[in-house]
Amino acid sequence: MTPEEREKVVQALKKVYDPEIPINIVDLGLIRKLKVDGDRLVIKIVMTAPGCPYQAYIIELIRKAAMKALPEFNDVVVEVIDFPPWTPFDMTPEAREEFKEKVGYDIVQAFLERWGSKENYYQVIKRFLGLDELEES
Repeated sequence: MTPEEREKVVQALKKVYDPEIPINIVDLGLIRKLKVDGDRLVIKIVMTAPGCPYQAYIIELIRKAAMKALPEFNDVVVEVIDFPPWTPFDMTPEAREEFKEKVGYDIVQAFLERWGSKENYYQVIKRFLGLDELEES
């Protein structure tokens, strides 16, 4: 993927918002990887929570935005990964500040008060996804 193509996609994805968090998905940190696979664009993303009820909706918004930005690709494939999970630490500093202004609290501080650390949260999600069982086998 050329730097120009990457920038076009990123700018298009900045117009896609998570319906539950009023911030674009790029600044939220949901985009994990952009890559070209033959004549298609593959976008790997993570949801803000496992089992997100808006997953299919967000995927379709991403596909449409990317296809519009780069019509030369025959297809856009959006793959959702579960691990590592999203945390507020994935947000850009600007997004974190925007969240604080819109919602009224610091999401990172609230996360730390609830989970203690990113690593603690990762352990809970690993158990939820059954990933710790795979490591023991």
